[in-house]
Amino acid sequence: MKSKKAGRSRGFTYLWILVLAVSTFLLIYFEQTSLLYILATLAVTILLVVVALADLGRSERSPDTTPMSNAPAPGAKSRS
Repeated sequence: MKSKKAGRSRGFTYLWILVLAVSTFLLIYFEQTSLLYILATLAVTILLVVVALADLGRSERSPDTTPMSNAPAPGAKSRS
């Protein structure tokens, strides 16, 4: 079941890449670089907002994580 879903999302990703590449080519071909500049600025801004709002710290504190082991840190001297 997961493989079909992964295949669909991969196909959807390739479709997005193709659409964006063709639209970028057409904007450059028809000399609409000002519109391309505005769209690129908006895309980078949206990407930065998504990264800023992502809760990256929550994944480290999830209860599914394994507890830390009692193994000594690399380079630590033993007490023998």
